[in-house]
Amino acid sequence: MTLRLLQHRAPSGVRSVIAARGDAAHIVPGYASIRALALDAIARNISLSAAVEAAGAGDAIDIAAAFAAGELLAPIDHDDDAHIQLTGTGLTHLGSAEGRDKMHREAAAAEQQTDSMRMFLEGLEGGKPAPGAVGQQPEWFYKGDGSQLVGPGEPLTMPAFAKDGGEEPELAGIYIIGDDGQPYRLGLALANEFSDHVTERHNYLWLAHSKLRQAALGPELLVGTPPAHIEGASRILRDGVPIWEKPFLSGEGNMSHSFANLEHHHFKYDLFRRPGDVHVHFFGTATLSFSDGIATQEGDMFEIAAAPFTLPVRNALQRARPVEVVVQAL
Repeated sequence: MTLRLLQHRAPSGVRSVIAARGDAAHIVPGYASIRALALDAIARNISLSAAVEAAGAGDAIDIAAAFAAGELLAPIDHDDDAHIQLTGTGLTHLGSAEGRDKMHREAAAAEQQTDSMRMFLEGLEGGKPAPGAVGQQPEWFYKGDGSQLVGPGEPLTMPAFAKDGGEEPELAGIYIIGDDGQPYRLGLALANEFSDHVTERHNYLWLAHSKLRQAALGPELLVGTPPAHIEGASRILRDGVPIWEKPFLSGEGNMSHSFANLEHHHFKYDLFRRPGDVHVHFFGTATLSFSDGIATQEGDMFEIAAAPFTLPVRNALQRARPVEVVVQAL
């Protein structure tokens, strides 16, 4: 069964790593964080799974009960938020066959393709290169450092000036950079990338502004070879009642780019291979409530679930208070 790793903080404040397979889960002795486990695995030149096996099985734990009690953390963190980079890629998912056909017909009929359409079609053409070849580079964006990372059950807070706070159900790759600058993928997490779609819609050149927002991770890190097909559901609850729900697809089988191609075009930059840094990279989605005309409100609850993850990404929406910023000359 697929190995899932979680981070737990007991009411006493003591932290630990949990290994879960199916419905069974236990503490991994000797580690207070997944990052520490990963660094040890790299130093010993073994896989995460092998490191977990070597550590043995500690006490059994009910991860559903720990989740309900608010004891589970995001599956990656760092003592210094500046050493976590949140980034992502867009226009990476195929969507439904009907949607693709519609996009292609419109693209063929248009006298001039939009930049977004050109990028989508280029990814469709060259986003899955043969092994050893370099494919088409994707759209790329920056979301912030580790201070923007929201854990299980914590609110997603949009800035006071935001025009929208909208969900994006995605997979996120979790990476750490070894001492020699080698990037290592630890696994995948279920995520809500969270963006300001109204700002982006006003002018696509404001995409960079719309992405400077928080992002949430579910508590589980899926270790090993990523599934080619992941199917889940994204929904919004208002006052406890669902106001929107829709299935979403992810995994390479539903994408125009391979994970390897997206990873290449991120880590090809030297500044993203700084030893010790952690990277959370969002792989994109084709499913948004915004596309269906939903306008979110403070208090709305986002919930994203997908097997083989057993726990959802669940976060309420809130708005930050206004902050007046005036630059002072020295």
